Amino acid sequence: MDNDVPDPYTDPLAFGQRLQLLRTRKGLTRDQLGGLVGKSGSWVKGLEIGRLKPPKLDIVLALAEALRVRDLSDLTGDRSLHVDLFVGPGHPRLAAVKAAMNAFPVATARPAPPTSHIRARLAHAWSARHSAPDHREVIGALLPELIRDAQLAARQADTGPARRAAQAVLAEVYSLSQFFVAYQPDAALLWRVAERGLIAAQESEDPYAIGVAAWLTTQAHRDAGPAHFDAADAVNLETLRYLEPLLDDAPPEVLAIAGALTFEAGYTAARRGATGIAWRHWDTARAMANQLPDGHYDPVTSFSQAIMGAHAVTVAVELRQGVESVRQAAAAEAKTIPSRPRRARHRIEEARGYQLDRQPDVALATLEKAHQAAPETIRYNGYAKRIILEEAESKTPARRRRASELAVKIGLLAA
Repeated sequence: MDNDVPDPYTDPLAFGQRLQLLRTRKGLTRDQLGGLVGKSGSWVKGLEIGRLKPPKLDIVLALAEALRVRDLSDLTGDRSLHVDLFVGPGHPRLAAVKAAMNAFPVATARPAPPTSHIRARLAHAWSARHSAPDHREVIGALLPELIRDAQLAARQADTGPARRAAQAVLAEVYSLSQFFVAYQPDAALLWRVAERGLIAAQESEDPYAIGVAAWLTTQAHRDAGPAHFDAADAVNLETLRYLEPLLDDAPPEVLAIAGALTFEAGYTAARRGATGIAWRHWDTARAMANQLPDGHYDPVTSFSQAIMGAHAVTVAVELRQGVESVRQAAAAEAKTIPSRPRRARHRIEEARGYQLDRQPDVALATLEKAHQAAPETIRYNGYAKRIILEEAESKTPARRRRASELAVKIGLLAA
């Protein structure tokens, strides 16, 4: 951290000072931040200079979401209000996964398993992730050995084709690792995994591996905040330019990753508030999904015909279109999404839409469905936590009780 930049987490700083420092670090103007929470730039200025008192909890939570703060107390300054939002508390298996990622055994007498064997184990891991409600626990148990064996296979490959095949498998192991590391309290590890995945994918010269690594890196940049949206677009659009000449004769998996990247471009546009661009990319991605064989479901990106309804909800939510979010939620069929964590993620996006449309009871009911599908997904999702915390302060007793019960289930409140 630059020694000349004040630390917003120093206790004497007022709410407004913390808000200003966090806003500038995210590269947001006052007008931009105000727009994200339905307020004006002058309102943000009033908070920052202390002319206005700190807002109520629902607005504080909206500001925390817009700023992607790690912990609610980082914004409020109240250390008794310690709530992890967009970074989880850390999964019990994180240490073992991190140790495997950090290890660098340059010399070993142990022969690597065949690449085909590692790929079969990797396919099993993806299948287990999609079917398990505790998907982080499942893949966290499998990842350490997968990482070590895939790294070993890449080092021991002794011909060009064997080396490229091993690098493709290694890239996909890193992709699975990134799903585990996301929303864990170790940003440096997340970026190390993403960068290693990009390098392995490039070494493999495999279009699908390259596309997947770019897809995950795009998400990492975008989740880092508005100041990184240009970097997200640069990776995303450059990879699409690379894939485009290959699509006429491409196998389904390459067409699927190109479709997933096309939607990601729309997702980033929606985060920017670029309505026309966002929906245009979604339309293009839907057309690409319709070219896939019936039932094709990409194990990494979930790109498929079934996912496009969920993607439409996400675009509408990111554009703050409450009515459109609800309309798209009604049109989407979550039960057609075969992945439990992805189905839970869709339910959370639906809940955000209902909250935007001022239907908090429906939002809570939808979050309960997300918890039923995959408890670990909602436990690490900042958007879900924000809705639950907000409604736990509701003036309606039944709603407050329902939100509090859900907060206990996901570990936000003590039982």
